[in-house]
Amino acid sequence: MISSYSLLAIFLAMPGGTEWIFILLAVVLLFGGKKIPELMKGIGKGVRDFNDAKASVKNDIEEGMKPKSVTEKISPVNNSL
Repeated sequence: MISSYSLLAIFLAMPGGTEWIFILLAVVLLFGGKKIPELMKGIGKGVRDFNDAKASVKNDIEEGMKPKSVTEKISPVNNSL
């Protein structure tokens, strides 16, 4: 069970409205107005690649869990004769 003190600490650790404004201002000053779209495009591509890889791994696992049919198990034996 989460105590009220830990919930208070989590609430106080999250930035509020003024802090978000300062964070956005710092990002604009550090990267400039022209670099921010490129930065967001790179982040979006990274997230997309991650999700594609996650879906691929999920499909591989699901394919591995499916039982093979009897003909798939017998066919390599017939090819060797």
